[in-house]
Amino acid sequence: MPSLSPLSIVRNCFCEVLVTQTVYHHTFANGLTLVAERLDHVRSVAVNFLVPAGCAYDPPDQLGLAGVLADLITRGAGNLDSRELTLALDNLGVDHSESVGVLHSRLWGSTLARNLPQTLAIYADILRRPHLPEEELEACAALALQDLQGLEDEPGARVMVELRRHLYPTPLSNDHRGTVAGLEALTIESMRRQYEQLYQPNGLILSVAGNIEWPQLLDRVGELFADWPAKPRPALQLGPEPVRTAHVYKQLEQTQITVAYPSVPVADPDYYAAMGAVNVLSGGMGARLFTEIREKEGLCYSVGASYSPIKDRGSVIAYAASLNHQAQRTLDKLLHELRRLPEGIEDEEVDRVRVGLKTALIMQQESTSARTLALASDWYYLGRVRTFDEIQSAINGLSARSILDHLHRHPPRDFRVVTLGPTALDVSGAVND
Repeated sequence: MPSLSPLSIVRNCFCEVLVTQTVYHHTFANGLTLVAERLDHVRSVAVNFLVPAGCAYDPPDQLGLAGVLADLITRGAGNLDSRELTLALDNLGVDHSESVGVLHSRLWGSTLARNLPQTLAIYADILRRPHLPEEELEACAALALQDLQGLEDEPGARVMVELRRHLYPTPLSNDHRGTVAGLEALTIESMRRQYEQLYQPNGLILSVAGNIEWPQLLDRVGELFADWPAKPRPALQLGPEPVRTAHVYKQLEQTQITVAYPSVPVADPDYYAAMGAVNVLSGGMGARLFTEIREKEGLCYSVGASYSPIKDRGSVIAYAASLNHQAQRTLDKLLHELRRLPEGIEDEEVDRVRVGLKTALIMQQESTSARTLALASDWYYLGRVRTFDEIQSAINGLSARSILDHLHRHPPRDFRVVTLGPTALDVSGAVND
């Protein structure tokens, strides 16, 4: 019997999975879109509200407002005060969270399918009838300030915040944590004004996944949200393009290194090839950055790359953390690996990428919360929901040739480099393309 490499074993054991999907959608007259997927194999349900109220909409002198507002709207709504609202969700067994991104705020909850009607009613109160109590503002702002101050203990997260400031123009470069001055300037009047402008049905996406019955769900959402009046949404005014490099001084034993370059947006025909390229760089311990920089050179413990999208653009972001005396060599090697990617890709690398992407796709099908995120994301970026078979077919279609063709059309260049540590590095090798 011929011997098989570990990759061959994985590849031969990986079966094509046929999934029967039942996806529904409806956009109400006020602009709210409901997207739902029935999952017969579960008894739970997850709901996800994607609200166009991210930190990019923060007033310039009150950065951090969106994050505080996402906390404040859950502190009492409808006929329930803050404690009663928390108990109501607990009594329904709702696992819930709120988060803020650049363009959206997200409210998420998961519970047993039979509790969906009551859960939706509570979220209707949170979104439409929050108390926004003035007496709670100080506590919400204090928690946000602690989160901001925690960046000092997380150099990897802090350098990523700084990278955004040099990757995107304002206000797309805003961070949800805000600034000390911005948090201290918050008032209850500014919170309520921002809520009135941004928390509305126009552009809101509600995604639901689990053991649902579509007619009943559509009726329930209509009862709770269809009469919510829409208003014009404020437009973002983008600032000038930022400078491409920066160094943040901080006395550390390791230098934090980030490198970013432009890629295609999610809706681009090259999207899957772009994801394939990123996963050649960073898709496990067999990926290039791990192998070439950590394993062969021993330059750093942590290294990787990821794809970061905004609606009309995408970026590839690479990160490494290296001992200070090896930081310059690490940066140079990182840039070298990015630049040489279009020179050639092996079939075995593509095989590994396919397995990794398919595994992630199948695991997504196992989780109602992951499905709600995928439904909302697809609708926002594409205006439709991709089927499992469509995605699987696109992954199967990846080849060394298709990824290289993408890289020739969109080569790694126009690098942005931000470092954090005791000594600035020589970045001329990045900017002199």
